[in-house]
Amino acid sequence: MAIARGDAVALTRELARIDSRNPSLVAGAPGEAAVARALRDVLLSWGVDAELVEAAADRPNVVARVGGRGGRTLMFNGHLDVVGVDGMVHPPFDAAVRDGRIYGRGTSDMKSGVAAMCAAAVRALDAGLDGEIVIAAVVDEEFESVGTRALVERGVRADAAIVTEPTRLAIMPAHLGFVWLDVTTRGRAAHGSRWDLGVDAIRHAGFVLAELDRIDSLELPARRHALLGRPSVHASLIDGGSGMSTYPDRCTIRIERRTIPGETPADVEREWLTACARIASRSPSVRAEVSVTFAQSPSDVPVDAPIVRALAGTLRELGDDPRVEGMTAWTDAAILNDAGIPAICFGPGDIGVAHAAEEYVAVREIERATEVLAALAARWCSASQFPAIA
Repeated sequence: MAIARGDAVALTRELARIDSRNPSLVAGAPGEAAVARALRDVLLSWGVDAELVEAAADRPNVVARVGGRGGRTLMFNGHLDVVGVDGMVHPPFDAAVRDGRIYGRGTSDMKSGVAAMCAAAVRALDAGLDGEIVIAAVVDEEFESVGTRALVERGVRADAAIVTEPTRLAIMPAHLGFVWLDVTTRGRAAHGSRWDLGVDAIRHAGFVLAELDRIDSLELPARRHALLGRPSVHASLIDGGSGMSTYPDRCTIRIERRTIPGETPADVEREWLTACARIASRSPSVRAEVSVTFAQSPSDVPVDAPIVRALAGTLRELGDDPRVEGMTAWTDAAILNDAGIPAICFGPGDIGVAHAAEEYVAVREIERATEVLAALAARWCSASQFPAIA
């Protein structure tokens, strides 16, 4: 179906009708290829020279550049993959409109943001654009972010970036990171009647959980970030034992530690090695091993950074009172910041309904986000604005 040039609401519905569940999260899921092709075709119909660039096998990013040269470059970044649909209380891919909302998996997280950034780019171009907008609609953000990683590995850069994740139209310059780690206790297998031979690894894992409680209730509240507050830790999964009448020889607790800017995976690993050493000092028979399995960096752009001030100024010019907040969820902004591109989050939708049984986005937020992003692009990219917001 033809979508009018710059119509973000119609584009949201078109994208939301396409099943783009991430195959790394959902067995047999189709991935992003179909939705990437659909978005590319819409952009081409709008006169934008968009291309598909493989980030992984049959998982292409959509990349486009609009505008000219002489001003600054602004990247609009958003992801095309969505999570699973089990437990949803409405059809996941019909993009129904009710009471001013569009319902469907990915409407909030984050196909409305992708639609708004694409529509904003062509609106800014039509209004006259001195600089350049890079459109990057990427794959796999919900798993390991191979899309944005491939983008920066190819050398795609910009002077700043807006990641159009759902922020309820608040400016979010910072978000938490996370570290996943396994803490494994070792025991000795024996018949359930041989207390004299068996060593219960699951019982010893209780000492690990006690340390987790200590860290979360006593240590982490003392660490603060102005926008994000304190870091946190929780036990996500536990696995151990082989039968009711057997002492378990192994138990693994899988832990997620949410990090604030300034904390690294090495810091978290040391934190847990220290915790295990405390356990051993009190109970020498407890053997525990720590292994970091995956980590993503936090993201932090100063609240007085040029891109934050430019977006806040744009909102004021359009009659809105800017809200600057922290985002709890992880986003690809961290990868862009690590690559030297100051990246902040701003977009339609609410992260509170992302991945939920009921997911939706307000039509008015899509329209307002598009208007704001178009005006921001004109402000940021204009050569005449460069000295004022540098």
